[in-house]
Amino acid sequence: MAQISLTFPDGNAREFDAGITPAEVAASISKSLSKKAISATINGQHWDLQWPIDADADIAIHTMQDAPQALELIRHDLAHIMARAVQELWPDVKVTIGPVIDNGWYYDFDRKEPFTPEDLGAIEKKMKDIINARDEVRTEVWSRADAIAHYEKTGENYKVELVNAIPDDGQPIRMYWHGDWQDLCRGPHLQHTGQVPGDAFKLMSVAGAYWRGDSNREMLQRIYGVAFQNRNDLKAYLLMLEEAAKRDHRKLGREMDLFHMQEEAPGQVFWHPNGWTVYTTLQDYMRRAQRAGGYVEVNTPQVVDRKLWEASGHWEKYQENMFIVEVDEEHAREKAVNALKPMNCPCHVQIFNQGLKSYRDLPLRMAEFGSCNRYEPSGALHGIMRVRGFTQDDAHIFCSEDQIEDETKRFIDFLSGIYKDLGFEGFKVKFSDRPETRAGSDEVWDKSESALKAATQAAGCEFELNPGEGAFYGPKLEFVLTDAIGRDWQCGTLQVDFVLPERLDATYVGADGSKHRPVMLHRAVLGSFERFIGILIEEHAGKLPFWLAPRQVVVASITGEANDYVTEVVDILRKAGIRAEADIRNEKINYKVREHSVGKVPVILAVGHREVEERTVTVRRLGENKTSVTSLTEITDELAKAAKAPDLL
Repeated sequence: MAQISLTFPDGNAREFDAGITPAEVAASISKSLSKKAISATINGQHWDLQWPIDADADIAIHTMQDAPQALELIRHDLAHIMARAVQELWPDVKVTIGPVIDNGWYYDFDRKEPFTPEDLGAIEKKMKDIINARDEVRTEVWSRADAIAHYEKTGENYKVELVNAIPDDGQPIRMYWHGDWQDLCRGPHLQHTGQVPGDAFKLMSVAGAYWRGDSNREMLQRIYGVAFQNRNDLKAYLLMLEEAAKRDHRKLGREMDLFHMQEEAPGQVFWHPNGWTVYTTLQDYMRRAQRAGGYVEVNTPQVVDRKLWEASGHWEKYQENMFIVEVDEEHAREKAVNALKPMNCPCHVQIFNQGLKSYRDLPLRMAEFGSCNRYEPSGALHGIMRVRGFTQDDAHIFCSEDQIEDETKRFIDFLSGIYKDLGFEGFKVKFSDRPETRAGSDEVWDKSESALKAATQAAGCEFELNPGEGAFYGPKLEFVLTDAIGRDWQCGTLQVDFVLPERLDATYVGADGSKHRPVMLHRAVLGSFERFIGILIEEHAGKLPFWLAPRQVVVASITGEANDYVTEVVDILRKAGIRAEADIRNEKINYKVREHSVGKVPVILAVGHREVEERTVTVRRLGENKTSVTSLTEITDELAKAAKAPDLL
């Protein structure tokens, strides 16, 4: 029997017979490890304990203490256990696919009757029975023909289609059994069903899903589940979901009367006066910040001829996400084909190309609050977080190669200050390198990736790699905010682009008198105003910072005899730069307070007989049960200061 050498994480190596499995390796180390083992890593690949090892390798045996591997296996096994439970309860149900996703898994089923909440409870109970049975998990490899024959015999037509879709490269098909229930799967899986924590999962919901994502195919039922390593983690996650539901920007948007969406304009936002106040206040703040940061502001057309998009590369790489506009131009033989701009970059190059540019003009920081339109599938739309029409706080920095480092540092400082002003103290940075579909040569990508990495490191920023997620024209940094309940939001970006200036023939005259290509740095801080406002609403649970709040103060009368004083107070506050309004309705003060609190008005000033006589107001702040009586002058001075944006203080 041939021998192989396996090297363990501590650097020690041992000889084993070729074909030994990780389970056998674990047993050779200790009986305890053999029982606790869940999987292995072989030369960097996640490996099932039953798969043979045929060559020298680095090996690590995993237990439930190894979080990433454990969570992947728990969730993957639960997908199979759920499918088994469904078929044990309803044998006529056909199974399709069940991948692991963030926080859990889903599995798609073909069943005539819709699953009900009561069905989900029954499935959960059956899953726990399967876990408690501690059934063995085993795997075999079959030929394609055997797999197809098996699924044709059992009537699993979806599995037949999946097997046929696997590339016919001579590789065998892997099958897994959880007890007597079998599924097609690449693995790996746990040793037995009892290794799954039975109190750390929950079935969450049912949704419709077309088979293979094709609207012309069968409509299936998708059951979602979440799972963690222990009950406490599950409980924390469910509490986070409860809190997220309270903070949902769509719910708060209605309560605060900020915006609405409707079928006649899918993915487009109808901003109400309150919402547009937030929008323009944030935009005014960004405009001042960009001016102070050395940016010039421009504005470019919404509809642009396809020729520009072809030249930039967007027509080839991005056309499926573009809205196409055909126009019968006068005297033209063919219709003019245009597109609503999905991004601003090619248009900014057109401005750069007007007139001769010198190295003395660089860096040129060009900003636009650019209205863009991108086709997003209807199923991906989500309130104002994911829309088809949006405005970016977009900018492009045209610079020389030796200015990349300074401009990167400068931008990171700029972005940090804005995030701090908006209530986010820190952020994470991801480095996204070349995607599979891209423009430009490997040499250009090598240069742009090296330049951006070096600049980021010089700026003192640590980053994690996000492989294959760069833009089609260049690598990018993604700046990720963490909100009050622990969710991550990717907002700002910085991208280094050597490709677009070449494609669109952008040049400047260097110190040597010859023409050179500028480097184009694409950057955004907020991303889109729509999405960022949604994030702010959820971050603050609707209780926006006073300077951003659309309705800052309501002055409410306790008695009708105070109405004239209410009007006077509102006038004084407005002259001091405060967004104030009067509520002199013939309603009880408690009713008014409750209504305006639901609308997330930060400050309610109540006035009655005493306040009129003493020229005071009774102050109630959002989220506080207590009130205080303050002079009108004092509260006006306090609120006038709070109403100023951070950069104006």
